[in-house]
Amino acid sequence: MFENSGRTELSDLGEFEFISHITSNFNKFVQAATIKGVGDDAAVLDTGSNGLHTIISTDMMTEGVHFDLSYMPLKHLGYKTIAVNLSDICAMNAIPTQVLVSIGISNRFSLEAVEELYEGIRYACEEYKVDLVGGDTVSSKAGLVISVTAIGQASPESITYRNGAKEHDLICVSGDLGAAFVGLKYLEREKRIFLENPEIQPDLVGHDYVVERQLKPHARLDVIKALSHAGIVPTSMIDISDGLTSELMHLGSQSHKGMTIYEDKLPIDPVAYQDCIDIGLEATMCALNGGEDYELLFTIPQSDFDKVRNLENVSIIGHVTEDEGKYVMISKQQNEYKLEAQGWKHL
Repeated sequence: MFENSGRTELSDLGEFEFISHITSNFNKFVQAATIKGVGDDAAVLDTGSNGLHTIISTDMMTEGVHFDLSYMPLKHLGYKTIAVNLSDICAMNAIPTQVLVSIGISNRFSLEAVEELYEGIRYACEEYKVDLVGGDTVSSKAGLVISVTAIGQASPESITYRNGAKEHDLICVSGDLGAAFVGLKYLEREKRIFLENPEIQPDLVGHDYVVERQLKPHARLDVIKALSHAGIVPTSMIDISDGLTSELMHLGSQSHKGMTIYEDKLPIDPVAYQDCIDIGLEATMCALNGGEDYELLFTIPQSDFDKVRNLENVSIIGHVTEDEGKYVMISKQQNEYKLEAQGWKHL
Protein backbone atom coordinates (compact mmCIF):
# COMPACT_ATOMS: atom_id res chain seq x y z
CA MET A 1 0.00 0.00 0.00
CA PHE A 2 1.10 3.54 -0.71
CA GLU A 3 1.62 5.66 2.40
CA ASN A 4 1.82 9.19 1.01
CA SER A 5 0.42 12.07 3.03
CA GLY A 6 -0.37 15.41 1.45
CA ARG A 7 0.32 16.13 -2.22
CA THR A 8 3.45 15.19 -4.14
CA GLU A 9 4.06 16.77 -7.52
CA LEU A 10 5.02 14.29 -10.24
CA SER A 11 7.67 16.70 -11.49
CA ASP A 12 9.43 16.36 -8.12
CA LEU A 13 10.09 12.69 -8.85
CA GLY A 14 11.02 12.52 -12.51
CA GLU A 15 10.06 9.70 -14.85
CA PHE A 16 12.13 6.84 -13.49
CA GLU A 17 11.57 7.52 -9.80
CA PHE A 18 7.86 7.86 -10.58
CA ILE A 19 7.79 4.49 -12.38
CA SER A 20 9.76 2.85 -9.59
CA HIS A 21 7.33 4.25 -7.03
CA ILE A 22 4.07 3.20 -8.68
CA THR A 23 5.38 -0.30 -9.48
CA SER A 24 7.02 -0.92 -6.09
CA ASN A 25 4.13 -3.13 -4.99
CA PHE A 26 4.44 -5.30 -8.11
CA ASN A 27 7.86 -6.77 -7.36
CA LYS A 28 6.83 -10.43 -7.38
CA PHE A 29 5.90 -12.28 -10.56
CA VAL A 30 3.15 -14.88 -10.33
CA GLN A 31 3.66 -16.18 -13.87
CA ALA A 32 6.62 -18.45 -14.48
CA ALA A 33 6.96 -17.10 -18.01
CA THR A 34 7.78 -13.57 -16.79
CA ILE A 35 11.56 -13.20 -16.89
CA LYS A 36 11.98 -9.41 -16.82
CA GLY A 37 9.43 -6.71 -16.03
CA VAL A 38 9.70 -2.98 -15.36
CA GLY A 39 13.13 -1.37 -15.40
CA ASP A 40 14.61 -2.03 -18.82
CA ASP A 41 13.89 -1.06 -22.42
CA ALA A 42 11.43 -3.95 -22.71
CA ALA A 43 9.90 -6.86 -20.81
CA VAL A 44 11.10 -10.43 -21.42
CA LEU A 45 8.81 -13.46 -21.46
CA ASP A 46 9.68 -17.13 -21.80
CA THR A 47 6.82 -18.30 -23.99
CA GLY A 48 8.51 -21.55 -24.92
CA SER A 49 8.55 -20.66 -28.61
CA ASN A 50 11.37 -22.41 -30.49
CA GLY A 51 13.79 -21.78 -27.65
CA LEU A 52 13.42 -18.01 -28.05
CA HIS A 53 12.22 -15.44 -25.53
CA THR A 54 9.57 -12.87 -26.42
CA ILE A 55 10.47 -9.19 -25.97
CA ILE A 56 7.66 -6.65 -25.46
CA SER A 57 7.77 -2.87 -25.17
CA THR A 58 5.13 -0.16 -25.27
CA ASP A 59 5.37 3.59 -25.65
CA MET A 60 2.95 6.49 -26.00
CA MET A 61 3.28 9.79 -27.85
CA THR A 62 0.95 12.74 -27.27
CA GLU A 63 0.39 15.79 -29.42
CA GLY A 64 1.88 18.94 -27.96
CA VAL A 65 4.30 17.00 -25.79
CA HIS A 66 6.10 14.52 -28.04
CA PHE A 67 5.30 16.01 -31.42
CA ASP A 68 4.10 19.24 -33.00
CA LEU A 69 1.92 18.81 -36.08
CA SER A 70 2.74 22.31 -37.26
CA TYR A 71 6.04 20.92 -38.56
CA MET A 72 5.70 17.14 -38.18
CA PRO A 73 4.02 15.65 -41.29
CA LEU A 74 1.61 12.86 -40.41
CA LYS A 75 3.39 10.38 -42.64
CA HIS A 76 6.68 11.09 -40.87
CA LEU A 77 4.91 10.82 -37.51
CA GLY A 78 3.57 7.39 -38.40
CA TYR A 79 7.02 6.21 -39.39
CA LYS A 80 8.64 7.70 -36.29
CA THR A 81 6.18 6.10 -33.86
CA ILE A 82 7.11 2.67 -35.19
CA ALA A 83 10.86 3.31 -35.41
CA VAL A 84 11.23 4.61 -31.86
CA ASN A 85 9.35 1.62 -30.44
CA LEU A 86 11.36 -0.88 -32.46
CA SER A 87 14.45 0.87 -31.08
CA ASP A 88 13.48 -0.41 -27.62
CA ILE A 89 13.40 -3.97 -28.95
CA CYS A 90 16.82 -3.48 -30.57
CA ALA A 91 18.12 -2.14 -27.24
CA MET A 92 17.50 -5.61 -25.79
CA ASN A 93 19.68 -7.08 -28.57
CA ALA A 94 16.55 -8.59 -30.07
CA ILE A 95 14.87 -8.67 -33.48
CA PRO A 96 11.47 -6.91 -33.75
CA THR A 97 8.67 -8.95 -35.29
CA GLN A 98 5.24 -7.35 -34.69
CA VAL A 99 3.60 -4.11 -33.59
CA LEU A 100 0.19 -3.06 -32.32
CA VAL A 101 -0.90 0.55 -32.84
CA SER A 102 -3.62 2.36 -30.89
CA ILE A 103 -4.71 5.93 -31.52
CA GLY A 104 -6.85 8.51 -29.74
CA ILE A 105 -8.07 10.97 -32.35
CA SER A 106 -10.42 13.94 -32.49
CA ASN A 107 -12.90 14.93 -35.19
CA ARG A 108 -10.57 17.65 -36.42
CA PHE A 109 -8.75 14.90 -38.32
CA SER A 110 -10.19 13.71 -41.61
CA LEU A 111 -10.03 10.18 -43.00
CA GLU A 112 -7.37 11.38 -45.41
CA ALA A 113 -5.22 12.64 -42.52
CA VAL A 114 -5.46 9.28 -40.75
CA GLU A 115 -4.54 7.58 -44.02
CA GLU A 116 -1.37 9.69 -44.12
CA LEU A 117 -0.49 8.62 -40.59
CA TYR A 118 -0.96 4.94 -41.40
CA GLU A 119 0.95 5.26 -44.64
CA GLY A 120 3.98 6.19 -42.57
CA ILE A 121 3.27 3.27 -40.23
CA ARG A 122 3.05 0.90 -43.21
CA TYR A 123 6.31 2.21 -44.66
CA ALA A 124 8.14 1.59 -41.38
CA CYS A 125 6.65 -1.88 -41.02
CA GLU A 126 7.84 -2.76 -44.50
CA GLU A 127 11.32 -1.35 -43.93
CA TYR A 128 11.87 -3.26 -40.68
CA LYS A 129 9.91 -6.34 -41.79
CA VAL A 130 7.46 -6.28 -38.88
CA ASP A 131 3.75 -7.03 -38.98
CA LEU A 132 0.99 -4.73 -37.77
CA VAL A 133 -1.20 -7.22 -35.89
CA GLY A 134 -3.72 -5.09 -34.00
CA GLY A 135 -4.49 -2.03 -31.91
CA ASP A 136 -7.39 0.18 -30.93
CA THR A 137 -9.01 3.46 -31.91
CA VAL A 138 -10.77 5.83 -29.51
CA SER A 139 -12.04 9.39 -29.52
CA SER A 140 -9.81 12.06 -28.00
CA LYS A 141 -10.56 15.59 -26.83
CA ALA A 142 -6.91 16.39 -26.13
CA GLY A 143 -5.33 16.08 -29.57
CA LEU A 144 -3.74 13.07 -31.23
CA VAL A 145 -2.45 10.28 -29.00
CA ILE A 146 -0.55 7.28 -30.37
CA SER A 147 0.41 4.18 -28.42
CA VAL A 148 2.56 1.45 -29.94
CA THR A 149 3.36 -1.96 -28.51
CA ALA A 150 6.36 -3.63 -30.14
CA ILE A 151 7.14 -7.34 -29.97
CA GLY A 152 10.39 -9.11 -30.75
CA GLN A 153 12.34 -12.29 -30.22
CA ALA A 154 15.83 -13.24 -29.06
CA SER A 155 17.67 -16.26 -27.76
CA PRO A 156 18.05 -16.22 -23.96
CA GLU A 157 21.84 -16.01 -24.19
CA SER A 158 21.82 -12.99 -26.51
CA ILE A 159 19.34 -10.78 -24.61
CA THR A 160 21.12 -7.73 -23.23
CA TYR A 161 19.89 -5.84 -20.17
CA ARG A 162 20.97 -2.50 -18.71
CA ASN A 163 22.62 -3.99 -15.64
CA GLY A 164 25.48 -6.08 -17.03
CA ALA A 165 28.31 -3.56 -17.50
CA LYS A 166 31.64 -4.68 -16.00
CA GLU A 167 34.72 -2.72 -14.97
CA HIS A 168 37.02 -2.01 -17.95
CA ASP A 169 34.26 -2.72 -20.48
CA LEU A 170 34.40 -0.48 -23.55
CA ILE A 171 31.55 2.00 -24.01
CA CYS A 172 30.28 2.05 -27.59
CA VAL A 173 27.66 4.01 -29.46
CA SER A 174 26.15 3.59 -32.91
CA GLY A 175 25.77 6.31 -35.51
CA ASP A 176 26.24 9.96 -34.61
CA LEU A 177 24.86 12.11 -31.81
CA GLY A 178 23.14 15.46 -31.45
CA ALA A 179 21.76 15.92 -34.96
CA ALA A 180 18.13 15.23 -34.01
CA PHE A 181 18.23 17.96 -31.36
CA VAL A 182 19.75 20.42 -33.83
CA GLY A 183 17.03 19.55 -36.33
CA LEU A 184 14.39 20.23 -33.68
CA LYS A 185 15.88 23.65 -32.99
CA TYR A 186 15.74 24.56 -36.69
CA LEU A 187 12.10 23.44 -36.91
CA GLU A 188 11.18 25.42 -33.81
CA ARG A 189 12.99 28.49 -35.16
CA GLU A 190 11.10 28.37 -38.45
CA LYS A 191 7.81 27.90 -36.59
CA ARG A 192 8.47 31.03 -34.51
CA ILE A 193 9.30 33.04 -37.61
CA PHE A 194 6.14 31.82 -39.36
CA LEU A 195 3.94 32.68 -36.36
CA GLU A 196 5.40 36.19 -36.28
CA ASN A 197 4.91 36.64 -40.02
CA PRO A 198 2.84 33.99 -41.88
CA GLU A 199 3.95 35.43 -45.21
CA ILE A 200 7.49 34.14 -44.58
CA GLN A 201 7.80 30.54 -45.68
CA PRO A 202 10.02 28.10 -43.74
CA ASP A 203 13.61 27.98 -44.96
CA LEU A 204 15.31 24.67 -44.16
CA VAL A 205 17.49 24.47 -47.25
CA GLY A 206 20.87 22.97 -46.43
CA HIS A 207 19.69 21.50 -43.14
CA ASP A 208 18.17 18.35 -44.58
CA TYR A 209 20.29 15.94 -42.54
CA VAL A 210 19.51 17.31 -39.10
CA VAL A 211 15.83 17.82 -39.90
CA GLU A 212 15.51 14.24 -41.14
CA ARG A 213 17.21 12.97 -38.00
CA GLN A 214 14.43 14.64 -36.00
CA LEU A 215 11.48 13.79 -38.22
CA LYS A 216 12.52 10.32 -39.40
CA PRO A 217 14.82 8.54 -36.93
CA HIS A 218 15.88 4.96 -37.61
CA ALA A 219 15.85 1.94 -35.32
CA ARG A 220 19.37 0.45 -35.47
CA LEU A 221 18.37 -3.07 -36.45
CA ASP A 222 21.37 -3.01 -38.78
CA VAL A 223 23.71 -2.62 -35.80
CA ILE A 224 22.06 -5.51 -33.93
CA LYS A 225 22.60 -7.72 -36.97
CA ALA A 226 26.20 -6.52 -37.35
CA LEU A 227 26.97 -7.31 -33.71
CA SER A 228 25.49 -10.78 -34.11
CA HIS A 229 27.49 -11.39 -37.29
CA ALA A 230 30.67 -10.31 -35.48
CA GLY A 231 29.96 -12.63 -32.56
CA ILE A 232 29.51 -9.79 -30.05
CA VAL A 233 26.98 -9.95 -27.22
CA PRO A 234 27.02 -6.59 -25.36
CA THR A 235 27.21 -6.69 -21.57
CA SER A 236 24.69 -3.85 -21.27
CA MET A 237 22.66 -1.78 -23.71
CA ILE A 238 20.09 1.02 -23.96
CA ASP A 239 18.82 3.23 -26.77
CA ILE A 240 19.47 6.96 -26.70
CA SER A 241 16.11 8.69 -26.45
CA ASP A 242 16.72 11.14 -23.60
CA GLY A 243 20.35 12.10 -24.32
CA LEU A 244 23.70 10.31 -24.06
CA THR A 245 24.43 11.47 -20.52
CA SER A 246 21.06 10.35 -19.20
CA GLU A 247 21.43 6.91 -20.79
CA LEU A 248 25.00 6.52 -19.50
CA MET A 249 23.65 7.11 -16.03
CA HIS A 250 20.95 4.47 -16.49
CA LEU A 251 23.54 1.87 -17.50
CA GLY A 252 25.85 2.94 -14.69
CA SER A 253 23.23 2.99 -11.95
CA GLN A 254 21.72 -0.36 -12.88
CA SER A 255 25.17 -1.95 -13.27
CA HIS A 256 26.50 -0.23 -10.10
CA LYS A 257 29.43 1.19 -12.06
CA GLY A 258 30.89 4.51 -13.19
CA MET A 259 31.34 5.73 -16.76
CA THR A 260 34.19 7.71 -18.33
CA ILE A 261 33.86 9.04 -21.88
CA TYR A 262 36.12 11.19 -24.06
CA GLU A 263 34.97 14.30 -25.86
CA ASP A 264 37.18 13.70 -28.88
CA LYS A 265 35.61 10.27 -29.36
CA LEU A 266 32.01 11.51 -29.55
CA PRO A 267 30.63 10.84 -33.06
CA ILE A 268 29.23 14.12 -34.37
CA ASP A 269 28.34 14.40 -38.03
CA PRO A 270 30.27 17.24 -39.75
CA VAL A 271 27.04 18.67 -41.19
CA ALA A 272 25.42 18.68 -37.76
CA TYR A 273 28.56 20.24 -36.28
CA GLN A 274 28.37 23.14 -38.76
CA ASP A 275 24.63 23.51 -38.18
CA CYS A 276 25.32 23.82 -34.45
CA ILE A 277 27.66 26.71 -35.15
CA ASP A 278 25.16 28.37 -37.50
CA ILE A 279 22.29 28.23 -35.01
CA GLY A 280 24.39 29.12 -31.95
CA LEU A 281 24.59 25.73 -30.24
CA GLU A 282 27.57 23.91 -28.75
CA ALA A 283 28.03 20.60 -30.57
CA THR A 284 29.35 18.63 -27.59
CA MET A 285 26.40 19.67 -25.43
CA CYS A 286 23.99 18.64 -28.19
CA ALA A 287 25.67 15.25 -28.38
CA LEU A 288 25.57 14.79 -24.60
CA ASN A 289 22.08 16.05 -23.83
CA GLY A 290 20.13 16.52 -27.06
CA GLY A 291 18.12 13.30 -27.11
CA GLU A 292 15.97 11.62 -29.76
CA ASP A 293 18.99 10.17 -31.55
CA TYR A 294 17.66 6.62 -31.07
CA GLU A 295 21.16 5.28 -31.44
CA LEU A 296 22.34 2.31 -29.37
CA LEU A 297 24.61 2.81 -26.36
CA PHE A 298 26.24 -0.40 -25.20
CA THR A 299 29.21 -1.89 -23.40
CA ILE A 300 31.40 -4.78 -24.49
CA PRO A 301 34.34 -6.67 -22.94
CA GLN A 302 37.79 -5.40 -23.93
CA SER A 303 38.40 -8.82 -25.46
CA ASP A 304 35.91 -7.86 -28.20
CA PHE A 305 37.89 -4.77 -29.21
CA ASP A 306 39.21 -6.28 -32.44
CA LYS A 307 35.70 -7.40 -33.37
CA VAL A 308 34.05 -4.03 -32.84
CA ARG A 309 36.67 -1.56 -34.05
CA ASN A 310 36.04 -2.27 -37.73
CA LEU A 311 32.25 -2.28 -37.55
CA GLU A 312 30.60 0.45 -39.56
CA ASN A 313 28.53 2.97 -37.61
CA VAL A 314 30.00 2.03 -34.22
CA SER A 315 32.34 4.24 -32.16
CA ILE A 316 34.20 3.44 -28.93
CA ILE A 317 33.75 6.51 -26.71
CA GLY A 318 34.98 5.45 -23.25
CA HIS A 319 35.19 2.75 -20.60
CA VAL A 320 33.39 1.49 -17.50
CA THR A 321 34.90 2.10 -14.07
CA GLU A 322 34.37 0.74 -10.56
CA ASP A 323 33.54 4.26 -9.27
CA GLU A 324 29.79 3.73 -8.89
CA GLY A 325 27.86 6.90 -9.57
CA LYS A 326 30.84 8.73 -11.12
CA TYR A 327 30.09 9.88 -14.66
CA VAL A 328 32.76 12.04 -16.27
CA MET A 329 33.94 13.30 -19.63
CA ILE A 330 37.58 13.92 -20.45
CA SER A 331 37.66 17.05 -22.61
CA LYS A 332 39.80 17.64 -25.67
CA GLN A 333 42.10 19.62 -23.36
CA GLN A 334 42.33 16.55 -21.04
CA ASN A 335 40.27 18.18 -18.30
CA GLU A 336 37.77 16.05 -16.36
CA TYR A 337 34.16 17.24 -16.24
CA LYS A 338 31.31 15.77 -14.23
CA LEU A 339 28.41 14.79 -16.47
CA GLU A 340 24.98 16.15 -15.56
CA ALA A 341 21.85 14.82 -17.26
CA GLN A 342 20.02 17.69 -18.97
CA GLY A 343 18.02 15.77 -21.55
CA TRP A 344 14.29 15.32 -21.98
CA LYS A 345 12.17 15.37 -18.82
CA HIS A 346 8.94 13.41 -19.16
CA LEU A 347 7.05 14.81 -16.17
